Amino acid sequence: MDTKVGPDGVEALSGPSHMWGMTRTPNPADPARSASGFDLTPPDADERAELEADLSPEEKRVLLAHGTEAPFCGTLLGETRSGVFCCRECGLPLFRTGTKFESGTGWPSFTAPVDPDHVRAVRDTAYGMVRTETRCARCDSHQGHVFPDGPPPTGDRYCINSVALTFVAEGEPLPDPLTRGDGIA
Repeated sequence: MDTKVGPDGVEALSGPSHMWGMTRTPNPADPARSASGFDLTPPDADERAELEADLSPEEKRVLLAHGTEAPFCGTLLGETRSGVFCCRECGLPLFRTGTKFESGTGWPSFTAPVDPDHVRAVRDTAYGMVRTETRCARCDSHQGHVFPDGPPPTGDRYCINSVALTFVAEGEPLPDPLTRGDGIA
């Protein structure tokens, strides 16, 4: 596996596979679309500026500066309604309620993403440890980290900041700030 060193001790993983099966499976019909049909084209500079202008200071700290919210304080920790957890910045669906579980860590935890194409794995060596950071595959915003200590069936624990997510109840329109026709939860 090759690595590319980025800022602040973060290395982007490349090569034949990412850790814990988080790989991008190209859609031969349209390489800018995920296997589940969502447009993964990154926002252009103007779109990015508009998305970032809509974020609160805390959301900017977590999503853009790779921060972490305090444990047991997130508004989505106890969310159990049926639906989808989307990226707060760009609206891409990242996790479903059916994969959410109580990990006891103080952050919403999930066993798998909606679509592996929607979450990007990045090797994070900050703070003297090696972890796998998770980022939105469309806008590259920091979501949290994934660890190999989750329950079956995947054994993965996606530990995600509440402030990085927006919850959409089943049957409601997905957030679509980039006007890409993302559809219904």
